[in-house]
Amino acid sequence: MTKDEIRLTGMGQPPRNRREALRKLLWIGIWLVFMGAPIEDLLDGGHTAWATALGWLGLVGFVAVYLVLVFRHTARSLPLGSLAAIVGSLAAVAVVMSLTLGAPWLVLFVYVSVSCGAVLPMRYARWSILVVTAGMVLLGIPLGRGWDLGLVVPALLGGFAMTGVRQLVRTTVELRRARATVAQLAANEERLRLARDLHDLLGHSLSLITLKSELAGRMLPGEPEKAAQQVADIEQVSRQALVDVREAVTGYRRPRLGAELAGARAALAAAGIEADVPPDAPDGLPAEQEAALAWTLREAVTNAVRHSGARRCTVSVTRRETLDGPVVELTVEDDGAGAAGGGVTPGNGLTGLRERIEAVGGTLEAAPARRRGFVLVARVPVASVGSGA
Repeated sequence: MTKDEIRLTGMGQPPRNRREALRKLLWIGIWLVFMGAPIEDLLDGGHTAWATALGWLGLVGFVAVYLVLVFRHTARSLPLGSLAAIVGSLAAVAVVMSLTLGAPWLVLFVYVSVSCGAVLPMRYARWSILVVTAGMVLLGIPLGRGWDLGLVVPALLGGFAMTGVRQLVRTTVELRRARATVAQLAANEERLRLARDLHDLLGHSLSLITLKSELAGRMLPGEPEKAAQQVADIEQVSRQALVDVREAVTGYRRPRLGAELAGARAALAAAGIEADVPPDAPDGLPAEQEAALAWTLREAVTNAVRHSGARRCTVSVTRRETLDGPVVELTVEDDGAGAAGGGVTPGNGLTGLRERIEAVGGTLEAAPARRRGFVLVARVPVASVGSGA
């Protein structure tokens, strides 16, 4: 998956590339470590040539069906009837191999249990795991194994572990869908807010312009001076409407510090940089100061992602009391090599940030960190603000 959008290769999701396929196959095939007993039994030479050949054939076929079943089902679900038939055939092979070749082959029931936990619906999986384990115990009694915990524990643990993984993946997928829905609802609400603002701003103004235009049209033939006055009023109303719309759109587009903090976390994670970012912005920040800090944070994180080569980036937003009054201080520090070995030459981005901060009465400092990396500190004055993040 991409770094900015972590993707689980989980149940019901086909792998998108060879790396994800290998990762999924590794997770499914990890249980093959228990195959040592039947392989050792075949290599010991205690069976006839025909029995050994049939044993190898049965073992390879069993493992192949097991891997294909679990891998295919975790990529695309199979019908319940097909699943029951395949799992039943695995169980039948396990029974036949155990009865004909001996107790070491009881371990095949572990894989039948894992298959039940991985592919069967939850309402059937738990019971089938218990049934398979019980069947293994009953079959093991005449073979001298019985309640062998070395088989019972892996069978129960493997089966229920797979059901737990499925539940975890399902919960993760639902959580991501819920987050996406919340984000979409928030975006829709913001669009509705803008639509309401524009309707309130333009509805009255456009109605007034329409009325005055009709009035000016009726006055024009006989009262040109009054018509000219109406035209002047139309110009004034339209200019004011234009100012109101610009203010509304500016407020709509103004960056928010809380949103930029969330965006910084996502951008740093996408770049593989360990991020230490506060969860929330301080309350009560004036709009202009908040916008200046938001732009500063965005530019600083962008530089860290693109140019620093950093492994860690720390962001803090703190309220401080100074001799000149209370300020909110934004600090962005990384451990990259972007500023190593010399002073800092301000670029266009840094110059623009300094102009934004100074426009609201603040200060901006940028310099190499004491050990390694780069640190940027922006301070803006505030009259009253909540505690810092």
